[in-house]
Formats: sequence, structure tokens, C-alpha cells
Amino acid sequence: MPQIHRPGLAALWMTGSIVSFSTMAVAGRYVSEVHSTFEIMAFRSLTGLVIVLALAAANRKLGEIRSERLRQHFFRNLFHFTGQNLWFFALASIPLAQVFALEFTTPIWVILLGLLFLGERLTGYRMLAAALGFVGVLVVARPDFGALEPGLMTAAASAIFFAATIIMTKALTRHESIVSILFWLTGLQSCFGLISLVAQGSVTWPTLTTFPWLLVIGGAGLMAHYCLTTALSLAPASFVMPIDFTRLPLIAIVGMVLFGEKADLMILFGGGIIILANWINIRGESRSRQLPAV
Repeated sequence: MPQIHRPGLAALWMTGSIVSFSTMAVAGRYVSEVHSTFEIMAFRSLTGLVIVLALAAANRKLGEIRSERLRQHFFRNLFHFTGQNLWFFALASIPLAQVFALEFTTPIWVILLGLLFLGERLTGYRMLAAALGFVGVLVVARPDFGALEPGLMTAAASAIFFAATIIMTKALTRHESIVSILFWLTGLQSCFGLISLVAQGSVTWPTLTTFPWLLVIGGAGLMAHYCLTTALSLAPASFVMPIDFTRLPLIAIVGMVLFGEKADLMILFGGGIIILANWINIRGESRSRQLPAV
């Protein structure tokens, strides 16, 4: 499958991913007091699987689902399932801004792993954008790295698993359709979730209060991955992922408004640094496309 390079369109799709991931985080916080991370993941994946199959059938795209790269799909989703469970655990343990701050070390890992496994160029613009974005994240969240709370450690670990997942997703977009990637995402993770529920023993079933939020998690999670996968098919991973830094100031404000989490002027300052990092990244990518080959 030929690769298309449209950085502007990729940035637009990433906007959809940012809104969807933020919505999922809010919904996850609301149900985390009732459901375990395994339960949230199982219900989310089953909801996503139903949506994928329904939309694929309605658009006559079930034939795009392929199994030639089942091993790649398996490990990609095993890494993602692990990272997502760690993320949901952290979501219930520490402030939203801290979760996202540690998660946003993911683009740093993506740039390094993209260099090693995808052969992507490590340009000065990408290095500067990643570094500035990470500085902005630290300014906004100011996590206390001296206190090794379980929530902090799991959030940090989830970033590494997410980075590996993104690299494997980018590799799959070279050969697989988005429908196929999303089917195996939801299908395999539904299996992982059900196995985890059996191992957990007891299950707290959805209530009238939590069921709508679980549906939101499933729908928003699927939409987030659809947008992210589309963006990765349109531009290099090391260009796409620093755009995700914009999610941090957004979720910091959401945490302040909905959950009474601390926010101050440093959030605006850090958000400005993040926006600058994204501008440098997009500007650098656009300029590199305009330069004549030598």
C-alpha cells in the first residue's frame, strides 16, 4: 500500500484523536470508582467491536479484514492492552494532568523507535518539537517524580507500551486497511479483556449510571484510534505524535472544571510552549516537503 504524505490533513485527523482521547479519559474517571481496569477495557473493546463490524458491514468493507499479519496484530494489541490497563489504573489514582504528562513521554519514545525500526529521519525540527513539547508538559503538570506512587509509575510505563503500539500501527498502515486494523484492535482486545475478567474472578456489571459512560468510552476510544491510525497513514509517526501534546492543556482545564483539580497560570504558559512545539513540527515538515531533491 503506497504511503501518502499529507501533514496538514494528518494534523486535522489528530485533532479528532485529541478530542476523542480526552472524552474517554473523562468517562474513565467517572466509572473508575465502580469498575476495575479489566472491566473497563473489556466493555470498551466489546462496544468497539460491535461498532466496527456494524459500520464495516454497512459500508461493505468486511472484505478488507485480513489475517495475513495476524502475528503483528496480536503483539500490537497485546502491547496496547497492557498500556491501556496501566493508563486506566493511573487515571483513577493521580490527577488527569499528571497522567497525561507522563503519557506524553510517548512521542519521545516514538521518535527514537521510529528511527530504529521504521527508518524515519531524525530531523532537527522533530527533535526540537519533541523536546519543547515535553518541556511544556512538565511546566503544565509539574509531576512529583520524587514520590514513586503506583499511579505515577504505571502512567510512565504506559507511555513505553503506547510508543511500541504506535510504531507497530505505523508499520501495519503500509499493508493493512484501517478497517482491518480496527477490527483486530477491538477483536483481540475483547479476547484479552474477557480472559482478564475470568482471571479476576468476580465482575461488577454495568449499572444504569455507568453503562452510558462505558458506551462513551467504547465509542470515543474507537474514534480516537480511527483518527490516530488515519493520521499515521498520512504522515510519519515522528511528525504526528508531537501534535498530541495539545491534549495536555485541554485535559488540565477539564480536570479543573469537572474534578476540581489544581490549575494556575503555569498551565497557560506550558500550553503556549506546547503550541509552539507543534507549530515548529508542522512548519519543519512542510518546509522539508518543499525543498528540491539533491
